[in-house]
Amino acid sequence: MDPVTLTALWAALFLITHLAVSSSAIRPRLVAAVGEMPYRGIYSLISFATLVPLVIVFSRNKHAGPVLWNLRDIAPVRWLVWLMMLAAFILFVASLINPNPGAVGAPSSAGTPRGILKLTRHPSFVALSIFGLAHLLMNGFAGDVLFFATFPAVGILGGMHQDRRKLSELGDNYRRFMAETSFFPGAALMSGRQRWTQADTPWMTILIGVATAAIIVAVHPIIFGGNPLG
Repeated sequence: MDPVTLTALWAALFLITHLAVSSSAIRPRLVAAVGEMPYRGIYSLISFATLVPLVIVFSRNKHAGPVLWNLRDIAPVRWLVWLMMLAAFILFVASLINPNPGAVGAPSSAGTPRGILKLTRHPSFVALSIFGLAHLLMNGFAGDVLFFATFPAVGILGGMHQDRRKLSELGDNYRRFMAETSFFPGAALMSGRQRWTQADTPWMTILIGVATAAIIVAVHPIIFGGNPLG
């Protein structure tokens, strides 16, 4: 099987299993059968069982297949990509400090949105999406596109899926939270549903995100090979 087809196969398996096991049709049955914590373990194992082979196949076959686009030498695009990656790291760190109510380990009820949740109610999924989109801009080979497109696919579909699941679990409480926030970054602020205040600015999160981004840029050639966006 050629590298591009193999990448597509593992990407599809990761997406399908990742969403199916957490679906409203399967998740409640598994939780009822084995319990919440064992379910999380099963979910993690299945995710790793498909993600790890996907990463291995990609790492051994970088830049496989025909070139669909080449934007590497366009300076404004490269600067845009660097800004996107910085935003992705900051959002990811923010998602750990101030998680969406639907995230694992987050409070079981949806309270008043604050901080990063005023920008987007799914900071982790948005971070994942931005990460994938940034790398898509710099990697136009067919195999690379299939690999990096997996991340925004998981981010967008995962956020939508999580919203539906939490609506069924929390009802009006989460429906109010959704009405006051947005999935797309900044939409709730631009529409007037939220108002950003100085207290909402996560300075520590920004500092940690910037530091993390700098560390990843430094070690990227050692761990992953190539430049940080390749």
